[in-house]
Amino acid sequence: MLAYLLLALAIAAEVTGTVSLKLSDGFSKLVPSLVVLAGYGTAFVALALVLKMGLPVGVVYAIWAAIGVAAVALIGALFLGEHLNPTMIGGLLLVIGGVVLLELGSAQ
Repeated sequence: MLAYLLLALAIAAEVTGTVSLKLSDGFSKLVPSLVVLAGYGTAFVALALVLKMGLPVGVVYAIWAAIGVAAVALIGALFLGEHLNPTMIGGLLLVIGGVVLLELGSAQ
């Protein structure tokens, strides 16, 4: 259970870092630039701890990446004025479905 909480922290930190990367305006704004560094640093440390706890790297990375991609796309559409069309939504659903299948397959 702790491993999945750390994975959630890694995902939240990576999403925060990625959104802040957009807000940093090419690292020209100090505060968002610092948030990028803190977010990615926290994400990788938490991810390393999750892997050390024994969860399979393929499953962990798939969950981390898929939820991160979906979250950043939604945040971009909701708060940053970025466009999200039906094809893109379908792609996000396919990515999430692939992660679910990986998780199910690793349980067998």
